[in-house]
Amino acid sequence: MGRLTIVIPVLNEAAIIVAALQAIAPLRGRGVELIVVDSGSRDDTPRLAEPLADRIVAAPRGRGASMNAGAAVGSGDILLFLHADTTLPDNADRLIAAALRRRAWGRFDVRIAGQHPLLAVVARMINLRSRLTGIATGDQAIFVTREAFASVGGFPDWPLMEDIAISRRLKRLCRPFCIGTPVVTSGRRWERNGVMRTILLMWQLRLAYYLGVEPALLARRYGDFSHSPAQGRAGP
Repeated sequence: MGRLTIVIPVLNEAAIIVAALQAIAPLRGRGVELIVVDSGSRDDTPRLAEPLADRIVAAPRGRGASMNAGAAVGSGDILLFLHADTTLPDNADRLIAAALRRRAWGRFDVRIAGQHPLLAVVARMINLRSRLTGIATGDQAIFVTREAFASVGGFPDWPLMEDIAISRRLKRLCRPFCIGTPVVTSGRRWERNGVMRTILLMWQLRLAYYLGVEPALLARRYGDFSHSPAQGRAGP
């Protein structure tokens, strides 16, 4: 396979961005391209990221728009979309290359880092649901050939559910290749907002999406939840 481009959308991630990008340095040493897409951070995220990435791109707020912007400027013919609080396995590039010899797209299993005992259960449920449905979430580090990405029109320009939407588009080409070696994502969103409370909200939002509720309305509901004074700010 050809070159791998990793696209990381960020918003106010100064607290974690250096460690996140340093973790990718060994992959960059093997020729992987790293694009960081900033959606208007008010902290030092772009400045901190600049020496650790191949390119910093400014884009409108919203993961769909950000990831499309990163894909547009990347040079790789393989695209990996990674959240800033998710860490790849050391051999991610080789695992992806092997997977894409069999399918046009895929994702990793996920493990959620944190203290709450339910986080391991949540991760197992996410992985099982994904295997059964062929739908991937952003936390699972979706990867795809550029050709397949272009053929489905990329991500929809939505503030929420963009990962579900592109999975449904890509499923028309083929089911995803599910890599069992997990990525590790932060449990900060779950622990800040309450594990059970977050699970219930995610189920409600997903059901509403499948029933046809506009993603912008769902994003407003999620924003009200994650920015409530009692709960603090969830990750982007």
